[in-house]
Amino acid sequence: MDPIKVLLVDDHVLFRKGIASMMAGQPDFEVAGEADDGFQAVERVQELMPDVVLMDVRMPGCDGLQATRIIKEEYPYAKIIMLTVSDDEQALFEAIKSGAVGYLLKNLEPEELFDFIRGVYRGEAAISRYTAKKILTEFGKQAQREPIGPAGKNILTDREKEVLQLVITGATNKEIASALFISENTVKNHLCNILDKLHLQNRIQAAAYALREGLIQDPNRA
Repeated sequence: MDPIKVLLVDDHVLFRKGIASMMAGQPDFEVAGEADDGFQAVERVQELMPDVVLMDVRMPGCDGLQATRIIKEEYPYAKIIMLTVSDDEQALFEAIKSGAVGYLLKNLEPEELFDFIRGVYRGEAAISRYTAKKILTEFGKQAQREPIGPAGKNILTDREKEVLQLVITGATNKEIASALFISENTVKNHLCNILDKLHLQNRIQAAAYALREGLIQDPNRA
């Protein structure tokens, strides 16, 4: 199996080199390249076609959110994980809207980061339980504020709703499969169908949409 090619995007060179050094000890990773701002990130994605992009949020010139929007317009299936010191909710939700498949804080352990990258490569989302709770809380508030329209009420099957109900908690494909007594491949198929039906880019967007539209329950109010 080929190693996962990772592009590191951060304006702090010591941080990039630190991540690259740790990845050098992982046989399933390859640092495809580095960039120190959003503009370089766009260029590197075009040149290198990495499997996963680790993107800082706050950078001079073109920040990570702008770069993510540009990259996703050109390469809709690019897998971008925001890796930042900021737990600002506005940045989190803007990243999700821009198409990022994960939002992680830099205080996590290296092995946690590597596991999240492996998960994203397999089609999962890189969100911690803490981040999932923030997403849940915000879109739960929107669901209370906004009227739920009839459109889309029956667009998802009961099983697809069950899958999304677990996605919003930050569960991995393996955890979802175990909880629902189905295979991981079946979980992946359900997620592909969900994204196709809802015309969305990733599982985080799908779970947020389903919560806002009342297609799944807010566990905090269950």
